[in-house]
Amino acid sequence: MLLFLFDNTFEGLLTAVFEAYSRRTFPDQLLVEGEQLPLFYDEAFTVITDEKKAGRVWRGLQKKLSDVALSSLAQCWLAELPEVPMLLFRYIRKAIDSPVSIETNFADADVLELSKVWKKVDWERIRLLQFVRFQKAADGTFFAAMEPQFNALPLTIHHFKDRFADQCWLIYDIKRAYGYYYDLKEVREVTFGEDSREGHLLTGMLDESLMDKDEKLFQRLWKTYFKAICIKERLNPRKHKQDMPVRYWKYLTEKQQ
Repeated sequence: MLLFLFDNTFEGLLTAVFEAYSRRTFPDQLLVEGEQLPLFYDEAFTVITDEKKAGRVWRGLQKKLSDVALSSLAQCWLAELPEVPMLLFRYIRKAIDSPVSIETNFADADVLELSKVWKKVDWERIRLLQFVRFQKAADGTFFAAMEPQFNALPLTIHHFKDRFADQCWLIYDIKRAYGYYYDLKEVREVTFGEDSREGHLLTGMLDESLMDKDEKLFQRLWKTYFKAICIKERLNPRKHKQDMPVRYWKYLTEKQQ
């Protein structure tokens, strides 16, 4: 059994593909450095991430796949599922070796599975667009926090930049301890260390001392509006939870007491 160890980055994955073709040996498993190795294996090769090598693989894929399929590869990577690296490796290898495009060959198990993973991540993207709720801080910044199942936040940033171009905002992923800050000019990725994460960076809700003076009023108005449009006779709790998963509720203004 041949193992490839890599740094768990997309560039590292592409570098692993390059190294496999260079060595003319392909891994049976693709593992993250530091991950526990199986009890029995023949060789473990450590992949050193190289942007030039990764770039060559990507340019090769551009000749084999459409822009939509290439975007799907990157989006599937954001699923952060343990099986995804090896799944992408197999898919990329098939795409390179095939004389025709494989992206619509759903009879292939890897192509089909990749489409399922893509759909999961895309659903998370859509839910973020639906359920992000901003709170206005005293300094005028609009703050929102979420805890998405998949790392879909990067897929939503262009939307929020276009939609809220006239206000400063910070959207924060509590689960992964990073976010994006918009200062009216550009969007920057921001991260917070363990020692700086407290209060709203853990709960997702601004303390009243940090809120704009009118924020509590806006929240009450939103809750009133939400209740007013609700028709009690047509309540369907099961459908409601399906459309608005419970795991989002703690970050939704209308679900707060």
